[in-house]
Amino acid sequence: MTQPFTVDFNPVAFHLGPLQIHWYGLMYLSGFLGAWLLAEYRRGKGRLPVTRDAVGDLLFYAMMGVIVGGRVWYMLFYADIHWIWTDPLALFRVWDGGMSFHGGLLGVLVAGWWWSRRQGVHFFDTMDFVAPIVPIGLGLGRLGNFINGELWGKPSDVPWAMIFPNAPDRLPRHPSQLYEMLLEGVVMFSFLFLVSMKPRPRYLMSGLFALMYGCFRFAVEFVRVPDPQLGYLAWGWLTMGQIQSLPLILVGVVLIVMSRKAPTLRPYAVSLPAKE
Repeated sequence: MTQPFTVDFNPVAFHLGPLQIHWYGLMYLSGFLGAWLLAEYRRGKGRLPVTRDAVGDLLFYAMMGVIVGGRVWYMLFYADIHWIWTDPLALFRVWDGGMSFHGGLLGVLVAGWWWSRRQGVHFFDTMDFVAPIVPIGLGLGRLGNFINGELWGKPSDVPWAMIFPNAPDRLPRHPSQLYEMLLEGVVMFSFLFLVSMKPRPRYLMSGLFALMYGCFRFAVEFVRVPDPQLGYLAWGWLTMGQIQSLPLILVGVVLIVMSRKAPTLRPYAVSLPAKE
């Protein structure tokens, strides 16, 4: 009988003198670079009437939104709330781990709203532009979770079950990080990118993103171990991740319905040069 694969990677990719470069950090960097390349490609196709520099600003603000929003949301909803008055500096110790997708998404929405106002662009035109780009970072982030051997799944006897040394036992488990990488990364990117190749009505891309992520995250939570400090919140199976995904599913459905009567944006003539 074949022994299950043991997920025992060195989280440090390489050293630059005294600095340790972690795989997880490289995944974030790769996600940002991939997003920038795809955003520039889509801008070149006339999907948003702004300059190259403006798209770079949008992605920078979005990245800041991911980091700030993801960290604050995690500390408010997943950490012991006593940190606020006993150890407030814990908020800034991002190297200790702890980021939330839902908070990162909120941060991106705030950054996108602010950028859209400055550029004179409809907020949902910006979000529809960004939606097919985000799964690149999502997929690479889940790959980083897998390399770190964290956020593992429940014990299982499926042929592809794996052993995670950081888990409280040596039982084979669902590689839930890879499930999420496949669904939130590969599947979402492929589908959203294909849909976005032709002009679509406003709200559709944002709605599809919200609906797909909410459904995928809700489903994977059934085979993923909940955060130990929270456990199951109800009925022996409902997790915080599922609760926070329900609004996304609802918003996704509403936006898709709204798109049925929304204008379809045609590609703009790309004649805006990059600022010197």
